Amino acid sequence: MQSYLLVFLGGGIGAATRYWMSGLVHERLGSAFPYGTLAVNILGCFVIGLIMGSMEERFLSHPSLRVFLTIGILGGFTTFSSFSYETIAMLKDGEFAYASLNVFASVLCCLSGTWLGLIAGRTL
Repeated sequence: MQSYLLVFLGGGIGAATRYWMSGLVHERLGSAFPYGTLAVNILGCFVIGLIMGSMEERFLSHPSLRVFLTIGILGGFTTFSSFSYETIAMLKDGEFAYASLNVFASVLCCLSGTWLGLIAGRTL
């Protein structure tokens, strides 16, 4: 039961942070492309790599902390459901170049973010 509470609390924190960050990026870069969603996904992937890399390799942590941070906060923060919807909406609108760019950038940058986070978590 404790794990469910941790996921619930962390998810709220992550979702509120996602809403704030996406809005900030949207204000600065505009709405022609879903930059906010892309930024959140890249950062979320980096942070999960950082957390898991440091917890697995260097620090013994309580399993509840990992649940709170990764499933809770980062689960609420990352937005691949939004990514999927926005990509399909671009395809429906005939924005094939933007849709392709969104898929390519999201997959490549998020995998790179996770990899860099793992390296940073192991070396910091």
